Amino acid sequence: MARSFNQVTLMGNLTRDPELRSTPNGQSVCSFSLALNRSYKGADGNWQEATDFVDIVAWGPLGERVAQYLTKGRPALVSGRLQSSSWEKDGQKRTKVEVVANDVTFLGGREGGEGGQAGGNGGSSYSSGSNDSVQAKPSKKPTKDDVVIEDIGDEPINLDDIPF
Repeated sequence: MARSFNQVTLMGNLTRDPELRSTPNGQSVCSFSLALNRSYKGADGNWQEATDFVDIVAWGPLGERVAQYLTKGRPALVSGRLQSSSWEKDGQKRTKVEVVANDVTFLGGREGGEGGQAGGNGGSSYSSGSNDSVQAKPSKKPTKDDVVIEDIGDEPINLDDIPF
């Protein structure tokens, strides 16, 4: 049987504050939702705006960090996998597809909003690894001493032009 590939990466804004709960055995689980904006050309040829809403679940220390640092409206980048579940309620069969996060990057700085570098660090990333440790990968603000590399297009680089 062929192996499957189940990976999703989403970037959007939280639609509500994250909800942190615990399972009966003490495992933390955080639920939140992202709003994903997209544009498309309608049948009349004009650009239309649409928003999709995706439910996300983060387990363990990752979920705790999401609940601690993210709030409604904050932008976030989520990587994870799709998971479907089904149940019966009031005689109706129901199904749900959600993203189980294994990495969440907080975007937009401490004050939130769009713009990447607003208010503080440009983003922090938290992962749920196999050992459930949480690793922060804070980004660094550029300084005047940082080297800027310009895009030279599709021309090949001549190694003789490199001074070292």
